[in-house]
Amino acid sequence: MLPCCLSLALLVWLFVTIDYKHMWQAIKGSDMRYMSAAGIIFFLINFLILWRWRILMKAVGLKAKGLSSMRWFFIGLFCNLAPISTVGSDVIKGLGLANETGHKPKIFASIVLDRLSGFAGIVILAAIAFLFGHGIIVNKLVILAITTMSVVSLGVGVVLFSHRIYSFACKAFAVWPRVKENLMRLHYDIVLLKGKQKNGWQSIFISIVAQIVLAVEFYLSAKGLHQNIPLVYFIIFSPIVCVVTSLPSIGGLGFREIGWVYLLPLVGVSKEMAGGLSLINSAFTIIAGLLGGLFYVTTLSSGRLQYSQTGPGLEGPTP
Repeated sequence: MLPCCLSLALLVWLFVTIDYKHMWQAIKGSDMRYMSAAGIIFFLINFLILWRWRILMKAVGLKAKGLSSMRWFFIGLFCNLAPISTVGSDVIKGLGLANETGHKPKIFASIVLDRLSGFAGIVILAAIAFLFGHGIIVNKLVILAITTMSVVSLGVGVVLFSHRIYSFACKAFAVWPRVKENLMRLHYDIVLLKGKQKNGWQSIFISIVAQIVLAVEFYLSAKGLHQNIPLVYFIIFSPIVCVVTSLPSIGGLGFREIGWVYLLPLVGVSKEMAGGLSLINSAFTIIAGLLGGLFYVTTLSSGRLQYSQTGPGLEGPTP
């Protein structure tokens, strides 16, 4: 219930503080050529993210059929629309794929690494873009956000890859031996990436590319609203908004809008246009999630057949 309440409360606050009639008129008068291009790009970004996940599956020695991975990836997109947050959707797609492959720790290790590489890509791109664009955006909150993301990303990486620190942190779960054991097995699978630096850098590079493409999608959406906003602003702001939308909500709804309504006016964009831009992208998120659910349902029977024929399996260590 909390994600629903947060999304609803933030949307109510948004419509109370801006001229929603003006925003709606801007959306109705949008250029559908730009909007269509933006929507297609938004959907294609998901295949970049799926590719990143597949690379990390290989890095931890997990064998999973391409169709099965795609099916559970898209059901994850669909579950993002439910009030269970991004973590909840990751758990659902992880359990679903683990049921087919038979190796839960490696599945969740790949998901954790996928999230970590995605966050690393966000931080790297935001930092580089801000270094080049700090002269045009002077705002302490933006600096604080980027600095905080950098520190958190570094801290999480150190904890996950340091056996001593991770083991110490897991002592908090000593009263739940099974939970502690599963967490340690997760750590051992994650550490497998230490010998696969190439896969790790590939996944981070894909994350950076995905963020740049997402910025281009926002840029095209803005053009569709007849706004000439330099691309560099979206490259700086988009990573910050992506992090905010991972908070408990319905597909980031509400947090996405508040993020853009705060950030874009810093560079002279009206709150109404910023709100309209964010709502359009929320619509893209909802459509992508629904298409993900449809893809899952239409491939469900083939997925069951594939599982019954091949069964679970793991790859051996790659030299």
